[in-house]
Amino acid sequence: MSDRLHDAIVVGGGPAGTAAAIGLADRGLDVVVIDKAAFPRDKTCGDGLTTLALRELERLGLTPDRVDSWTVVERAHLHSPRANTVTLPLPPGPGQFAAIARRIDLDAALIELATHRGVTVHQQVGLRGASMHRHHVEVRTDATPPLQARWVVGADGIWSPLRRALGVAEPRYRGEWHAFRQYFSRTTNDDAELHVWFEPDLLPGYAWSFPLGDGRANVGFGVLRGTRLDGRALARLWPDLLQRPAIRSVLGPRAVAEGHHRAWPIPARITTTRLTAGRTLFVGDAARATDLFTGEGIGQALLSGRLAAEALADRIDAADPSPVTRAYSTSVLDELAPDHQMAAALSKLMAVEPLAEASIRLVGSTPWTRRNVGRWLFEDSPRGIALTPRRWHRGVLSGPPAFTATTQR
Repeated sequence: MSDRLHDAIVVGGGPAGTAAAIGLADRGLDVVVIDKAAFPRDKTCGDGLTTLALRELERLGLTPDRVDSWTVVERAHLHSPRANTVTLPLPPGPGQFAAIARRIDLDAALIELATHRGVTVHQQVGLRGASMHRHHVEVRTDATPPLQARWVVGADGIWSPLRRALGVAEPRYRGEWHAFRQYFSRTTNDDAELHVWFEPDLLPGYAWSFPLGDGRANVGFGVLRGTRLDGRALARLWPDLLQRPAIRSVLGPRAVAEGHHRAWPIPARITTTRLTAGRTLFVGDAARATDLFTGEGIGQALLSGRLAAEALADRIDAADPSPVTRAYSTSVLDELAPDHQMAAALSKLMAVEPLAEASIRLVGSTPWTRRNVGRWLFEDSPRGIALTPRRWHRGVLSGPPAFTATTQR
């Protein structure tokens, strides 16, 4: 066993874990990240970056030029259940409100950034066990001597091995969403435009095509678990979806699939899951922080990682962990619980085809609705802002985008 007592060990090197690690290292703390993968590694995802995610990345100091596949989005096309299309423009000018970046590129860039900021990163090191003690946590791995730290941050995904090791896993949990995605090349999808199809048999889920530049796109679909589509039915649906005229017209006749399609579960129950255990804080997918309406989770992962670092920053030596765990849980729920409640209501609305159709028509009814719903959809303002009067202030619905000083759209 190593005699060194680290300030924090972060289990998992994705966006949530690196956000927590960088936030702690920037405050002069001794931080170690372990991840079972070797970076760059692929991560099955829709690859979308909302305004929330972009602002959090900018706060971390990651610039778009460090991510090879970074593609700025300027317009979103919503296709209703009855094939009506509404186009939502994002404001022109400097800065970015939405982008797409492959996770293989984004996560590798974040790991590199963490290393440059003083974080010790151990790749290809898997968690084998963990035990809580009064003043520290011991982490056992498959490739290093046991590690000890005052605190541990669990950023190791929906089926968090750290949760299991500490006895706080949720048995038989499979997430709230199913999702499929596959990369395509030689598409006719405009590099500045993304498409979302609310097909009747997917509601309240949807299909998407997200541009990655040079005619490449991330194409996929997601549905809420427990709908009539489950298990093998999803796999059978995939080739049918790709041949539907509305989707085929965007991909174009020369589109070529790259590799195999991949499926993954998406966790979205931030308001009911356990966020802490002793001297451990859970972030990102391990905290079930994904948006229940869209299935988007990168922004929420980055935000929860930052909040974990902030909760720990001034209390790293605390003998009693409860002030830290209370501060973290309170901040996460203050930020994300209203958004989750709003997302749950929207999901119920979009599950009914006539209501989904009417909602999309309403969104497209005026230039004002198209402009402002587009920004709200991409989390320019909190999803649940109507439920949180403390967030109301002048300009809350018209804030600046991310990267205004470094990019032009």
